[in-house]
Amino acid sequence: MLITTKAIVLSKIKYKDYDLIVKCYTEQLGVVSFILKGVLKSKKGSSKVAYFQLLSQLQLIIQYKENRSLQSIKETKLSGVYTSLHSNIIKGSIVMFLAEVLSNVLKEEEQNETLFSYIETTLLWLDAHSSYSNFHLLFLLNLTKYLGFYPDPTQIEQPFFNLYEGKFEIKKTDKYSVSGDNLMLLKQLLGTTFDALSLVKISSKQRQSFLNMILVYFELHLGSFKRPKSLQIFNQVFN
Repeated sequence: MLITTKAIVLSKIKYKDYDLIVKCYTEQLGVVSFILKGVLKSKKGSSKVAYFQLLSQLQLIIQYKENRSLQSIKETKLSGVYTSLHSNIIKGSIVMFLAEVLSNVLKEEEQNETLFSYIETTLLWLDAHSSYSNFHLLFLLNLTKYLGFYPDPTQIEQPFFNLYEGKFEIKKTDKYSVSGDNLMLLKQLLGTTFDALSLVKISSKQRQSFLNMILVYFELHLGSFKRPKSLQIFNQVFN
């Protein structure tokens, strides 16, 4: 069965001598892995490999067979063209980090057009803008909406936020109760759009602390979540 769908590249690994296994998040089928046979063998193949950079946005025609773990691609072209995402070293480190997070949290082999659209449009926003130092924080926070554990804002005036419960509270109840700078930044980001992100002014130390808190939040709500291996490199480059 031939299926045409948009796709976002999550990961790629070399397989055997000349093959590549690529995992994508697709608009029509959710997470799908593909085998690209022989693409590392020739110059013609290497031009195909160029399409499959991390978080590239593609239009694929898939030769889809149910119950097959590795699908095959009949045709590939770019659906969204980046101008800076893969050439700017800091944006490139964001791409590497977020691709690892997304590869970790996106498991479903089913259609979720609203989640796909969120990832697609926010990556295009990042590509187009020059002020983006807090992009990854808002991206991860908003991602929790689609994963089912977005912070409950109904008691946002309270002085603590409980990471385990996912809600604001009047007093510190356990080790997962957050206050101070991380609480203030959480409240600020909950009411912020990507276009207003440049108004959020924080230090690199605060940024790193908040990111660590968000990753703990993911760990608490997604049992299989693993801390990204690229986190240390990301913090070094970004700070």
